[in-house]
Amino acid sequence: MTNVHLTGRLICRDTTQAAIVGRHLPPHVELTLAESGCLSFAVTATTDPLVWDVEEWFTDETTFAAHQARVAASEWGRATAGIERSYSVEAGTYRQ
Repeated sequence: MTNVHLTGRLICRDTTQAAIVGRHLPPHVELTLAESGCLSFAVTATTDPLVWDVEEWFTDETTFAAHQARVAASEWGRATAGIERSYSVEAGTYRQ
């Protein structure tokens, strides 16, 4: 089965943006992991306090699109709208 795999970084401009991520990230992760079709979701702090690594796996394009729509309308989406994202999305096969 072909899954959807997103990798990349969330890059804050300053400590104000980093604080927004820190405040809104835990519920965002919890809600995403509870979504139908989410196989794996991780947002991990790097050694740079303004950068997080992001890795997501969804069962297919439909569940990934539903995730993107939910996120855009969510508190996380609104609070982090101005924060830079550098992502790559590709098809792949999820392996735990």
